[in-house]
Amino acid sequence: MSDATLHQATQDPDSFAVQIADSIESFIVAVTEVAKGDEPNSAVPFLLLEVSQLLLAGGRLGAHEDFVPDERYEPDTGPEPDVDELRERFAELLDPVDVYSEVFDPYVPRSTPVASRISDDLADVITDLRHGLAHYAAGRVNEALWWWQFSYLSNWGPTASACLRALQSLVAHVRLDTPLGELDGLDTDSDAALDDGRLEEEAGRVMAAEIAEPLGLRRT
Repeated sequence: MSDATLHQATQDPDSFAVQIADSIESFIVAVTEVAKGDEPNSAVPFLLLEVSQLLLAGGRLGAHEDFVPDERYEPDTGPEPDVDELRERFAELLDPVDVYSEVFDPYVPRSTPVASRISDDLADVITDLRHGLAHYAAGRVNEALWWWQFSYLSNWGPTASACLRALQSLVAHVRLDTPLGELDGLDTDSDAALDDGRLEEEAGRVMAAEIAEPLGLRRT
């Protein structure tokens, strides 16, 4: 949606709500463009940048005092847009580095790493963000801010943070010339895949050189 339809004419462009909405809309537009696969050589670095910028907006939401919606019950935003195509495009674009391991809550003692997918993360984050944008576009600004803040703390914030860590790790592996563990034996449908917490012990290795060229970071 364009700025003309997204922002009400009476809103201050420097207001907190407008800035957050702009950041969220910019993220969705940019990431959707990456998913088209027109520039696969820069996909991972570009996603690293976009997720980093989104989390700045998330941090501002998390640090802000609690927003209170105008209505007791959340108004219906209509059917949620389908993100399956976006998810599938990212899964294809990021193969074979889509799957990674993460600890869901770093404050739970002896947490067992679980398998996740960058493609799933991006689709889930966009779903949450679009839900808030639907409220915002309908003029329910407080509802949108409440939703974005609540879902940042409960879902899209942790998800985007884990995704950012995976993307940063990919770039670091290539730049530091460090091989990746083989991920073919790791699946998000199997909790047992990471019971020992050691991704390095999965069968074989994927050399950094295999992802360096797609990232546009191959060493000379």
